[in-house]
Amino acid sequence: MSQSGVQVSPECITKFNELKLGKSVKYIIYKLSDDYKEIVVEEASENADWDVFREKLVNAKSKGMGGKEVKGPRYAVYDFQYELASGEGSRSKITFIAWSPDDAGIKPKMVYASSKDALKRALNGLAAEFQANDEDDIEYASVLARVSKGQA
Repeated sequence: MSQSGVQVSPECITKFNELKLGKSVKYIIYKLSDDYKEIVVEEASENADWDVFREKLVNAKSKGMGGKEVKGPRYAVYDFQYELASGEGSRSKITFIAWSPDDAGIKPKMVYASSKDALKRALNGLAAEFQANDEDDIEYASVLARVSKGQA
């Protein structure tokens, strides 16, 4: 359980293990349920296209204070693959992304921030992690530089 009292759905762990062990799932997007009591899987996909994944994060919505839809935070896990610049082959890093756009609603941002560690603790095998607050933070080149530590 997180500081906010939010539970992690068992499906979150099951899908993560499919990504980690089966390698058929390329990314998972997690969200808080509408009542803010549980972290659930919003989508799991076999599509490795970064731009498709990025658009889903950028366009995510959550319920704001008055119940209206606003830009929404999300958690995501992406099986990030890249080639080493040295020519020594390719690498794969399972990367956790905490997406919390600056213009998201205040309540969703607060609950997501206080619930993140509960999800991260439940997902064993994460190789990299970062916080993203604007669209530039999740540009492919920016993420590649972070995940590869400049070796790609």
